[in-house]
Amino acid sequence: MTNQEILELMDRFERSSLYTMKLSTGVFSLELSRGAGTSTAAAAPAAPVQTATQPAAETDEVIASPLAGVFYAAPEPGAEPYVRAGQTVSKGQTLCLIEAMKMMSEVSAPCDCVITQVLGENGALAPYGEPIFRYRPC
Repeated sequence: MTNQEILELMDRFERSSLYTMKLSTGVFSLELSRGAGTSTAAAAPAAPVQTATQPAAETDEVIASPLAGVFYAAPEPGAEPYVRAGQTVSKGQTLCLIEAMKMMSEVSAPCDCVITQVLGENGALAPYGEPIFRYRPC
């Protein structure tokens, strides 16, 4: 299933009156549900795709995608990315955006830290729970 097909399914689900939807194939599983005014989506691919910008130490921690959606490293096309590998960031600083169901969600730094790897690929699908950054706390 392509990223575009997944996004189309999410969009159709959003416009429907359904409360839950589950889809499974041999290598892919997608579950969408909505509750009182909120929507969540989860997807799990067979093999994760990683785009590393720097080697990571074994002690590095990860920031996982809080929802399934499209990963954006910058606030708009052509703009500088929020963060780069090797950059020191403060707790709460925006690291990226995840777009799901036409809503943008910011992913923030959990603590003062150094980003050691940017694993998310700009414009690509970031499945729920997929590591998108590696960091070392300061």
